[in-house]
This record gives sequence, C-alpha cells and structure tokens, in this order.
Amino acid sequence: QVQLVESGGGLVQAGGSLRLSCAASGSIFSINTMGWYRQAPGKQRELVAVIRSVGSTNYADSVKGRFTISRGNAKNTVYLQMNSLKPEDTAVYYCNADIGVLRFEGIRADEYWGQGTQVTVSS
Repeated sequence: QVQLVESGGGLVQAGGSLRLSCAASGSIFSINTMGWYRQAPGKQRELVAVIRSVGSTNYADSVKGRFTISRGNAKNTVYLQMNSLKPEDTAVYYCNADIGVLRFEGIRADEYWGQGTQVTVSS
C-alpha cells in the first residue's frame, strides 16, 4: 500500500558529491521517521542517517561532517546530500521509513523499504 522510491545514485570519483532522494506514496497518514541505510557486498546493512518528525537527526560516525539528511517541505520525501565521498562509501543505499498507514479500520504503523540505489565511488 506504501511505496518508497529512491533516485540519485551513480558513479562518482573520490571527493565528489551526490544527492539521493526518496519519495513515499500511498495511503499515508503520517511519517514518523525516515532514514538511509547502506549495504556493501559481503557486509551487513548499516544505518547511515535518520531524521525524525520532530526534526532531530542522527548519523553514523563514518559520515558525520560529510553527509546531510533532510526532509522535503511536503514531508513525504527525504534527501541525503553526500559530499567528500570516499571509496568506502560504495554500497547500495536504501530508503527506510516508519509510516502510519490509513486503513478502513484505522491507522497501522509499519516499516517500509525502498528498492535501493547504487552508489559507486572510484579512487
């Protein structure tokens, strides 16, 4: 009933920048939290950044000072501005959201994931 669609991934040289976007659509009543995770080949998925409805943010230590997470004005979008990219940032990046879905019987809170977008950083 809810879809998250990421975009903005690609190939960039070390030191370059990319901006990832994620848009949520469907029968959405509220979005409490949106965030970005990433998974490199052979490694476990890790949290990159999150932003809550109250505006607070949290970042992985490895990206602090380089990445910035933000919400769109419509509050159904989230962005990840990635600067000073390093080869170790190479991964598939996934959008994640905690969403309250409007159903006929009421509101149901669930976690949703996007399909992922590839980010590759070359030396």
